Amino acid sequence: MVEVGVDVPDATIIVIEHAERFGLAQLHQLRGRVGRGSEASSCILLYKGPLSETGRARLSVLRDSNDGFTIAEEDLRLRGEGELLGTRQSGMPGFHFANLEAHSDILALARKDAAYIVNRDPELAGERGTALRMLLYLFRRDEAIRYLNAG
Repeated sequence: MVEVGVDVPDATIIVIEHAERFGLAQLHQLRGRVGRGSEASSCILLYKGPLSETGRARLSVLRDSNDGFTIAEEDLRLRGEGELLGTRQSGMPGFHFANLEAHSDILALARKDAAYIVNRDPELAGERGTALRMLLYLFRRDEAIRYLNAG
């Protein structure tokens, strides 16, 4: 267990065993625990082969980049975005009309609109709420209504 708030400026080396078992975000967080002082630092990733194609890609991304945004984008590409309304945190969401990467601007507007609707009609009892419930039902996403107030 690593506490993200730990700040030991003199730490200059970290060895991560079984690095192939970690996700990119976890590896990036662990690597960030060293090199906070003025001394040069190293992060050594130990792994057991053979690596899967995804495992090799994750370790390659971490080796080639220190940029958290780049790492997050690659993590999204490798794992998939999961469900926006639901519990799956990885995999392809099964959108019929949208691709999260290509349509992020439209999806951001949709999210803003959804937040507006839920704030005005949390039970989706009004005319627009009833229509939205029907759409969720038609797209077999009506179980997502439980998660609307989760943020």
